[in-house]
Amino acid sequence: MYTANEIRYEKMIYNRCGKSGLKLPAVSLGLWQNFGHSGSFANIEKMVHTAFDLGITHFDLANNYGVPYGSAEENFGHILDRGMRQYRDEMCISTKAGYDMWAGPYGDGNGSRKYLNASLDQSLKRMGLDYVDIFYHHVPDPETPVEETALALDNAVRQGKALYVGISNYNKAQTAEIQSIFKELRTPFIINQPSYSMLNRWIEDDGLDVYTRENGFGLAVFSPLYQGFLTDKYLKGIPENSRAYGKSKLKNQLDENMVAKLNNLNQIAQSRGQTLSQMALSWVLHNKAVTTVLVGASSPEQILQNVECINHLDFSSTEIEKIEKILK
Repeated sequence: MYTANEIRYEKMIYNRCGKSGLKLPAVSLGLWQNFGHSGSFANIEKMVHTAFDLGITHFDLANNYGVPYGSAEENFGHILDRGMRQYRDEMCISTKAGYDMWAGPYGDGNGSRKYLNASLDQSLKRMGLDYVDIFYHHVPDPETPVEETALALDNAVRQGKALYVGISNYNKAQTAEIQSIFKELRTPFIINQPSYSMLNRWIEDDGLDVYTRENGFGLAVFSPLYQGFLTDKYLKGIPENSRAYGKSKLKNQLDENMVAKLNNLNQIAQSRGQTLSQMALSWVLHNKAVTTVLVGASSPEQILQNVECINHLDFSSTEIEKIEKILK
């Protein structure tokens, strides 16, 4: 039977999510990759236990996470049953719906009331939960009226199936549109989940990060390591055993200029006493709009290493100037 580390809350930093009363750890665990039935359950369970023992209280899932779809939620439910359910009130568990999930017109990628309601019920059943802390619409659906999507999320809260709602992959304009409806409904909308990293700064260009701070919600950032680019894995190019190898989009990006950029960033990280991945996570958290950074993992050791980013979140003006010069 699992027993949590008694000193798990001593080092983790907890940030208030916008103007809400909810605090999230600076580092959260995302169960997107490596948490489905295709992975080792023993390793998955150890990663979740390791995260919680480090003070990571936020576990981020989605209906389609894992291979096959839904298996990450099923595994997480099994982990809860094997000793972690006693800590339910110490965890913030989120899930999402929006991409294709099951066959037919009601399970394809959409934002309809029928799909979102059915998907949330399925997610709760897989995890053995009465409610999730945050329920997200995973991706904007141009074919469903935004009012319908907003009402579906609001309904999840009114039914007691979610405490808060969020959106993911929404840009500034899309966020403003749905947030105006949430305000009318008095829905507890507290968070947007975009991709963001040193190599993917679209939220700055779009103005989403500024809008976030001005309008009182938070950002939970995914892919902060740009699918592994911002680690020491690619400092000499693409290794043969890399998941990026053979993927044309990533492979084409990893040219001589990118490798030089990564090595220059790594030099700054080393001068700060950090690995490149740790500095990349610290850099994301340096943006005051970011409440938490979602890290994935394939081993407990990766979680142990990445959570160390919270020990060096400050950047000198000189470091920021050097980083900006490299990134531009």
